[in-house]
Amino acid sequence: MLKKNSLLLFLLFAITSSFSQSDFSLPNLEKDKIRFELIGNLIILPVEVNGVELSFVLDTGVSKPILFNLANIDSLQINKVESILLRGLGGGAPVEAIKSKHNFLSIGNAININQDIYLVFDSSINFTARLGRPVHGIIGYDLFKDFIVEINYASKYIVLHKPNSYTYKSCKKCETFDLSFYKNKPYVFGEIEVDSSFVPVKLLIDTGSSDALWIFENEDKGLVPTENMYFDDFLGKGLSGNIYGKRSKIERFRLKKFELNNVNTAFPDSTSISFARKYTQRNGSISGEVLKRFNMIVDYKNKKLTLKKNKNFRSSFSYNKSGIIIEQNGVIMIKERKNRSGLGFREGSDANIHVETITHYKLSVKPAYTIVEIRKDSPAEKAGLLVGDIILTINGKETHILELQNVVGYFKSKTGKLINLKINRNGRVMLFGFRLEDVFKQKELP
Repeated sequence: MLKKNSLLLFLLFAITSSFSQSDFSLPNLEKDKIRFELIGNLIILPVEVNGVELSFVLDTGVSKPILFNLANIDSLQINKVESILLRGLGGGAPVEAIKSKHNFLSIGNAININQDIYLVFDSSINFTARLGRPVHGIIGYDLFKDFIVEINYASKYIVLHKPNSYTYKSCKKCETFDLSFYKNKPYVFGEIEVDSSFVPVKLLIDTGSSDALWIFENEDKGLVPTENMYFDDFLGKGLSGNIYGKRSKIERFRLKKFELNNVNTAFPDSTSISFARKYTQRNGSISGEVLKRFNMIVDYKNKKLTLKKNKNFRSSFSYNKSGIIIEQNGVIMIKERKNRSGLGFREGSDANIHVETITHYKLSVKPAYTIVEIRKDSPAEKAGLLVGDIILTINGKETHILELQNVVGYFKSKTGKLINLKINRNGRVMLFGFRLEDVFKQKELP
């Protein structure tokens, strides 16, 4: 199959080598519907790169496709490369990358025969560990600029529409927003309640972040976490390193007539976002935990965004109350019991044949869910858990039969819920228990 694809790609490159444009197209179609997975509030799309099937995050916050996590993909051919440096969120230095030209990309029936791609070989930059699902890259502007993109978070599909043939339908339950752009990234205005009044904020639309809102602290505008309503936490990892900050809530957030209450809000520290704050008009980001509550029509060509509430709109915002951050990190060997029936024989006048149950065991390779961060003074830290502990069971359930996001879901349960963990610490099996605590309790004022 790969040889056939390679021959097809060779012919495509030979025929189109004189073209300089880098656009997606839908040959002989006006639109195309593509299913996606929604994992950790992120849209995971199937993308074919030079004949190899991969998985990408659909990320409005990136201007060029970036590939990573390629260690086990020997069949991928990369064309015409040059070394560059990429800079993103995080307090570290830029990362080395390779710019590759004239690549063939397909997403559903949409194809681009002349796509630039950036490859990052830093193994620490990887969505897979945090999502528990192989992810090889991110793509954003190059897809959105060529189509009107309908994103149905509720039913988990996107529709790519050719802009020239798309007709907007009347929608009384919708709100339409003007988009502005900076370095090919889309921005929209929302409003945050501060001291009983609403402050306008300009936010990056970031489908590549799983949080709800990120707000850049600004005392003049009152954009700071409430004194008794925040805790310090690890916020994530950007291209340039780890991102830390404060997690809090805002009472009300508005997008025109749509209003959300008690919204999870992160305030990243200034070092982590120094690169992002160079665009001084930006006040933060609106991300997956908010965006998934709407079905969206994203129209870069006409600089429009249309939102309509979906079934997720009233879902409550919850935090991880354990203090544990886990990743799918490596594998463990599991001894699985297998039973099968067989015929047995015995002497005597009663019955010569009987059924026997034969038990045997099989060693299987399963994902290992490892603790990679523990929040200071959290229930997990006070219970004695450590970074590097591998979680074997949670409340009696073996974790290797659960998805990573299901395990994380236990930590977002109601305050007071008992969490019992069996862990492997350097080959030693140990038991721990703790109760989930209100994440803001430690910040209560006297």
